Amino acid sequence: MSPVNQAVSILILLASFIAILETEPTVRSLAPGLFPLLEAFFVTVFIFEYLLRLYAVGEDTRYRGIAGRLRYIFSFWSLIDLIAILPFFLGFLAYNNAFLLRLLRLLRMLRLARLGRFSQAWSALADALHSRTHELLLSVGVAGLLLLFSSACLYVVEAASQPDAFGSVPRALWWSIATLTTVGYGDVTPITALGKVFAGITAVAGIGIIAMPTGILAAAFSDAFQNKDNTQGD
Repeated sequence: MSPVNQAVSILILLASFIAILETEPTVRSLAPGLFPLLEAFFVTVFIFEYLLRLYAVGEDTRYRGIAGRLRYIFSFWSLIDLIAILPFFLGFLAYNNAFLLRLLRLLRMLRLARLGRFSQAWSALADALHSRTHELLLSVGVAGLLLLFSSACLYVVEAASQPDAFGSVPRALWWSIATLTTVGYGDVTPITALGKVFAGITAVAGIGIIAMPTGILAAAFSDAFQNKDNTQGD
């Protein structure tokens, strides 16, 4: 990574950290005028860096001329750069809307996605997901079927005892999701013997469902980095 890209990466991290701090009212109240100044500084630097990048991209034969630069502007990473800048200007339109202001503060943290331009890990992640698309979709399908089956079973055996929680398959689906993902909020639990049996099966099956995509991604990452090492070695 070049020194310029390293500096930009550090600024992205700092800008994201400042955006996170700004969401805390007690911190924001200590220096209410500081955060807007810092945000203006970061946005100015990012705009300047974006314009320089737009100028320099003409060295690439794919983006020469006006048509080439327009094509670059609508490319993925260029749109990410614009999204990182946009919340600053939209903030003026949403000044009197507290919800939109909170949303825009959150959107500033999307600047972290810009690090993908400088990180090989994002490329490895994309390659891993692409190479295991079929297996990941299969695991999602299995999880969906198990959720539906679990919800239907809990509806049958628990609806009479707890109509508010299990009175329909959609209502029982919340419990199935919380249990299958091993979150287990505990706000709703089966009380019948048969319901507890189905709950135990769902909880145990949830461990396997979570482990399945984890193993798939681990193998995909290993293959992606091994292929990269082999390519560099050649």
